Amino acid sequence: QVLLVESGGGLVQAGGSLRLSCAASGRTFSGYTMGWFRQAPGKEREFVAVIRWSGGNTYSRASVKGRFTISRDSAKNTLYLQMNTLKPEDTAVYYCAADSSTVGWPINPDEYDYWGQGTQVTVSS
Repeated sequence: QVLLVESGGGLVQAGGSLRLSCAASGRTFSGYTMGWFRQAPGKEREFVAVIRWSGGNTYSRASVKGRFTISRDSAKNTLYLQMNTLKPEDTAVYYCAADSSTVGWPINPDEYDYWGQGTQVTVSS
């Protein structure tokens, strides 16, 4: 059984940083694409960044480029999202997800097979 567990969320002032972690277990993730999504109150879940578990290629939404970095540690089976220069509009519940396909860049939540429970990130102005 695949299990994804996020951690690292919290309350931070605008301009601050947080690092989210997603501990993955239940299988090997080589051949998977891993993603970070977020969902603010009253809004749809949106793609933040994705990474190929094998090879490490990444793709991010425009609004976080230069501020957020997605990475993974294969030895620890852990996915990360380093978030710098945080803004109030980054406030949301952040989710990690796993997609068994490596075709294209999956930015639609429906493309993912497994999800974590989410971690709250709140950025105060």
